[in-house]
Amino acid sequence: MALDTKRPNDLSAFWMPFTANRQFKQAPRMLVAAEGMHYTSGDGRQILDGTAGLWCCNAGHKRPKIMEAIRQQTEELDYAPAFQMGHPKAFELATRVADIAPDGMDNVFFCNSGSEAVDTALKIALAYHRTRGEGSRTRLIGRERGYHGVGFGGISVGGIVNNRRHFGTLLAGVDHLPATHLPQNAHTKGQPEHGADLADELEKIVALHGAETIAAVIVEPVAGSTGVILPPKGYLEKLRAITKKHGILLIFDEVITGFGRLGAPFAAQFFGVTPDMITCAKGLTNGVIPMGAVLTTPEIHDAFMAGPPHMIELFHGYTYSGSPMASAAGLGTLDTYAEEGLLTRAAEIGPYWEEALHSLAGARHVIDIRNLGLIGAIELEPIAGEPTKRAFSAFLKAFEKGIMIRTTGDIIAMSPPLIITKDQIDQLIGTLAEVLAEID
Repeated sequence: MALDTKRPNDLSAFWMPFTANRQFKQAPRMLVAAEGMHYTSGDGRQILDGTAGLWCCNAGHKRPKIMEAIRQQTEELDYAPAFQMGHPKAFELATRVADIAPDGMDNVFFCNSGSEAVDTALKIALAYHRTRGEGSRTRLIGRERGYHGVGFGGISVGGIVNNRRHFGTLLAGVDHLPATHLPQNAHTKGQPEHGADLADELEKIVALHGAETIAAVIVEPVAGSTGVILPPKGYLEKLRAITKKHGILLIFDEVITGFGRLGAPFAAQFFGVTPDMITCAKGLTNGVIPMGAVLTTPEIHDAFMAGPPHMIELFHGYTYSGSPMASAAGLGTLDTYAEEGLLTRAAEIGPYWEEALHSLAGARHVIDIRNLGLIGAIELEPIAGEPTKRAFSAFLKAFEKGIMIRTTGDIIAMSPPLIITKDQIDQLIGTLAEVLAEID
């Protein structure tokens, strides 16, 4: 094939992630621009963003400080090696992140995504116990319906069936806590009342395997990708107490909840429960340039700072860990959050969001509504024998009507940018009400 010969762009070359590829390529939904709360579709329509992109554009789109920070960085330093070398902005960003993190989370390890952050945290947990002479602690505990990215570590501790079933036996020595979704909590506003005792299942796992074999427990404070599953009141507090009792590290996966989604910088602060590690990504750079991070306590970090000072302490990292471009985007993002008070805005507008969301309780097909901060889910009754079809139909109809929602199974999930106004909430929920009235 000649080098100057171009294949026709029939969309076949791009194998799209987490997408019904055949359906999409028959009727593509293209986005060509974005600004503020809106995308522009390929046919020129304005699409109200009800999902912050993919849970990541917390400050909305095309924000000036972020764009300018990236532009300036392209003129200064495009790339610097991450191993045995550094550049100033990575250190500045780590300090800024630690400043807004829960007290005692003072160290930051950069990577490129939430998936990488999870695998990094799991590896740090295993290595931490080994450095302390507890190498028998190799077991990892996740939770049913949990989502922790798509690396082999993440899908092993994750509990979404379709994300696991096609990829073999995964990591050995992994167990799962039950999900916290209970029928008696249907249509609860905010944290549900029932289910704190589900944390006690960890004691059963400890009794089965022995605490001396368990390295870490990883949970999402609020499970997002599985359809917004909330922690019952007292659940996270119990989980923290049990892990401390048995010397097990607790990891909060805050890839979705980090950077203001619940009305605090991190969900750990919102719930008043501090884990040993936090994974984050998405809102760290407002989704503009890929970046993830693991926040740890000095106790974990300092355990590695032994031996000859010229030796590498942790044999782990990525070519783009703390890259100049991503670091610049992160600093511009944190500036935007700070100047506009976005890390706490969900606490201010959350009650309005809650009431608007629960106004759909009587809509056709709706069997449950869940919310916290600026996250919400509407669970639909599945079509018999055709799971996911009803919610996917709602997704397609919503796009036609000018709003972007996300679906998982037969659950509609929404997490709008933190800049959303009350009028835009009314538009989003009002349009969704029309959608629910029209779908079968």
